[in-house]
Amino acid sequence: MSLRIIRLGSILFTVGLFLYSSLASIGSEPSIETLSFGKLPNGDDVKKFTLRNGRGIEADVVEYGATLTRLLVPDRNGKLNNVVLGADSLEVYVKGFPAASIIGRYANRIRGAKFPLDGRDVSLTKNAGENHIHGGKSNFAKVLWRGVASLNDGVPQVALTYESQDGEEGFPGKLVVTVTYSLSDRNELSIDYQAKTDKPTVFNLTNHAYFNLAGNGGDVLDQELQLMSNTYTVADKALIPTGEIASVAGTPLDFRQPHRIGERIEQLSESTRGYDHNYVLAGKAGTLRPAAKVTDKKSGRVMECLTTEPGVQLYTANGFNGNPFPKHGGFCLETQHYPDSPNRPEFPSTTIRPNENWKSKTVFRFSVEN
Repeated sequence: MSLRIIRLGSILFTVGLFLYSSLASIGSEPSIETLSFGKLPNGDDVKKFTLRNGRGIEADVVEYGATLTRLLVPDRNGKLNNVVLGADSLEVYVKGFPAASIIGRYANRIRGAKFPLDGRDVSLTKNAGENHIHGGKSNFAKVLWRGVASLNDGVPQVALTYESQDGEEGFPGKLVVTVTYSLSDRNELSIDYQAKTDKPTVFNLTNHAYFNLAGNGGDVLDQELQLMSNTYTVADKALIPTGEIASVAGTPLDFRQPHRIGERIEQLSESTRGYDHNYVLAGKAGTLRPAAKVTDKKSGRVMECLTTEPGVQLYTANGFNGNPFPKHGGFCLETQHYPDSPNRPEFPSTTIRPNENWKSKTVFRFSVEN
């Protein structure tokens, strides 16, 4: 009799465990929540959109800078942590908090803050010494976008639009840009970029998210990185490409096989104080393909990055000083065209023209390993 009871108890326990696992895997229904994130000094209201997929992942996106402020991802035990460095206050972002914002019109650097276009020289705002970086002083990370949220075939998404005026920061052409964040049940956060211009111009967008897969406020030096790249664009002391494309073999830049981010970081030059390098990605630009894979062994979190862009800038928060995050407290994988491409005809072109529908896509895919 007691043996039957034990067997029955074992069967009930197994069934209960199966049902619990099934329910846990189902999770909740995908949803979107829209709230106010605060008001800008001029009184404009800034909305926050919370995207939730059916497996427990959440992403917060705000209209200021089209910024990803929070990304909750489970570890191997199902514990959720924020893996994007962010803040809860709009005021913090307005004051210049380093954020997961959209960078444009031109992400990264342009030498001399000028470039030739159709036989004339275009002059830009100088905001990095004599050079131009990340779209100038009033760049896409510092303006108010307008978002529209929707469930598209069960996938929560928000499309944010900004209209950049002709001459803004020196760039020609009125440019209408839409960036769409979507969060699928495959645990993929996708960023789709679209743009149209009424005059020939140059254009290079990215998201400047600082990731830390541990989600604990420490540094990222023990997290393992693999990059799908054999070469990089050699840069001068101003971190602007010289035009040379060199092999990563035999250098601290070689992440063709997984290495700890901090394994060889001390071998890098004083000019970068860490990684701040543009990698040439393998495969055909314009097609969605793997760019990088990062693993945090302690939490089990894994993040894969896929993109249609020709390059990715690896940056390891070299300038952080503990306020509020420690040095190397995050890593950036800025999928983009190469720096200074408008002055380098041998690089993939960043010129777009009227009636051209410019598109780009980057995906961050999350999983866990035991």
